Amino acid sequence: MSQGSNFVDYVKINCRSGKGGAGSTHLHRDKHTAKGGPDGGDGGRGGHVIVKGNAQLWTLLHLKYRKHVMAGDGDSGSSGLSTGKTGRDEILEVPMGTIAKDAETGEVLFEITKDGETKILTDGGRGGLGNWHFKTPTQQTPRYAQPGEPGKEQWNVLELKLLADVGLVGFPNAGKSTLLSVVSAAKPEIADYAFTTLVPNLGIVAYRGNKSFVMADIPGIIEGASNGKGLGIRFLRHIERNSVLLFMIPADTNRSIKEEYAILLNELEQYNPELIHKPRVLAITKSDLLDEELQKEMQAELPEGIPSVFISAVAQQGLDPLKDLLWKEINQ
Repeated sequence: MSQGSNFVDYVKINCRSGKGGAGSTHLHRDKHTAKGGPDGGDGGRGGHVIVKGNAQLWTLLHLKYRKHVMAGDGDSGSSGLSTGKTGRDEILEVPMGTIAKDAETGEVLFEITKDGETKILTDGGRGGLGNWHFKTPTQQTPRYAQPGEPGKEQWNVLELKLLADVGLVGFPNAGKSTLLSVVSAAKPEIADYAFTTLVPNLGIVAYRGNKSFVMADIPGIIEGASNGKGLGIRFLRHIERNSVLLFMIPADTNRSIKEEYAILLNELEQYNPELIHKPRVLAITKSDLLDEELQKEMQAELPEGIPSVFISAVAQQGLDPLKDLLWKEINQ
């Protein structure tokens, strides 16, 4: 399920809600009544622009080319206290984990986390009150009613944060895509150079007894990603939603495992200190390059307080122990 270039996690949309219908100034007339009282109905409200969660969607691709979204206007009220028809709502379906923001201020308006959940992004104008609302003992036949409220027009941003159980954290080339391709049905692009993964890849990992969990390969973070270097911030936001972080450090790293781990941790902390409180698991990748002696030496120098496992995705070593570890952390 590689999203390739179809993975779209950010769209900017101009939303226009409908204007409310005008209230009616009608006075009641029929063959028995020459001068009846006011019976003008209220105007209908303008249509809202609504965001709705849809569990079948993974990206915002279907909204990428919809730059303008316009809801319908409300109809005017009419005689016999009839309220005008409500304007047509525009519904934007989005995947779980979508956040709506005000494009001008960057303020987060709401987040969609459940299938079928709806939130109003831009509310329609209220319909005007008909003239019967303004009847008083001294003024029996008001000949005025309220106009409808105008609709609103605003630019909004929809942003997707992946909801994955496990997020892969490591420098480019740590073997994240390879692992994902081996343990799940995802087919990420794999090559032996930095920054192959330009979009997050999601994979469903099958576990014992028909259980499964979602793993997300997040493009490599490099030193300085939190300052916007490399592919920085845009991808770090995907990590915020994962429940377990799997740190991946290759056995052939130039630095010590401890150093590399400290740098990755620091990147996350710079970006969002809350990420430091997520459960973490450490996988030493490419460990088919190690003999037993070397592995023992490395074991003694691993960072403390984090469960770790030696794996090789290519040689399919250590993958079951890794899944066991992850499953335990996800379900704690």
